[in-house]
Amino acid sequence: MKRRWFKVAVFLAVGGFVVAASGLVPIKASSGHWAITTWFLQFSKRRSVATHTLALTAPPLDNPDLVLRGAGHYETGCRPCHGSPDSRPRIPQQMTPPPPYLSQVTSEWEPDELFYIVKHGIKFTGMPAWPAQQRDDEVWAMVAFLLKLPELDAESYRELVDGKSSADTENEPRTVTKSCGRCHGRGTGAFPRLEGQSSAYLLAALQSFARGERHSGIMEPIAAGLSPGEMQELARYYGNLEAPAPPPASELTPEIERGKAIASQGMPRQRVPSCVDCHGPGASRRNPIYPILGGQHADYLLLQLDLFKKRQRGGSAYAHLMHPVAAGLAPEQMQDVALYYASLTSGLSRCIP
Repeated sequence: MKRRWFKVAVFLAVGGFVVAASGLVPIKASSGHWAITTWFLQFSKRRSVATHTLALTAPPLDNPDLVLRGAGHYETGCRPCHGSPDSRPRIPQQMTPPPPYLSQVTSEWEPDELFYIVKHGIKFTGMPAWPAQQRDDEVWAMVAFLLKLPELDAESYRELVDGKSSADTENEPRTVTKSCGRCHGRGTGAFPRLEGQSSAYLLAALQSFARGERHSGIMEPIAAGLSPGEMQELARYYGNLEAPAPPPASELTPEIERGKAIASQGMPRQRVPSCVDCHGPGASRRNPIYPILGGQHADYLLLQLDLFKKRQRGGSAYAHLMHPVAAGLAPEQMQDVALYYASLTSGLSRCIP
């Protein structure tokens, strides 16, 4: 009996190879799949996703900033294939299989399943994996937006994706209008503030993103599409913008006071140096490639510290200096430092070249 099954297996393998080698198997997308093939592939996909997400638990996804972060990337990275409430692309529909119109199908999946698909992609479909596998936070932001997508009509989608930039648009470089302005300048912790930042730091950041040395599935594709001249133009533009208007006077909460003490004095017992020597505030001479932190959003600063702590951020040639610093801070201490710098204004932290 075993010998008979072995012969059958060999016959099928040889026969399959002969059929494939003959060139008779059509690979044309225009023919589509047989109904049984479509059913089998869809069944296999759903079972695979369900199995690989058994131990995965979604974090809270109702934060509006998460939705905003996902929306900005969806417009540039996902809409060309999956469409939007104001657009249904025609050409991708000629793919086999065609990419689904996500406004109508995301409700069929659980958040953890969406996360798995967005992060890892799907073989033989044209669905790529997330460009920066280290950045689960970005993938969850995409999931938060996808959960919101079925509720959006054309007008609300466009408002969420584009928003209104607080920067003056009259003299914006074309690249700002095309890519950057959609996210940066919206006055929310979903995106970092760029106005008044060191031009040298901004240029180094764009170069690191483009090389894949600073990890971000959102920023890497954008930076990789910029020419060296465009990078320099963007860095000069944002570096020459006026720093954000001072926020309302922050009450000196215990958290801010603790953050100020850590930033000013460091924590020698935990081998954490002071922050001000590299990032301000103050008029000391500093490396212009070190970012200015005063006035930056607390949520963004906290995320960067967490990424440094996990060694998942990457960055310029100086990024490694932050690894032991972040490793020495407890989560509540990172929160305190972020709140302190967010309570300042950018002008207080400018470096002297």
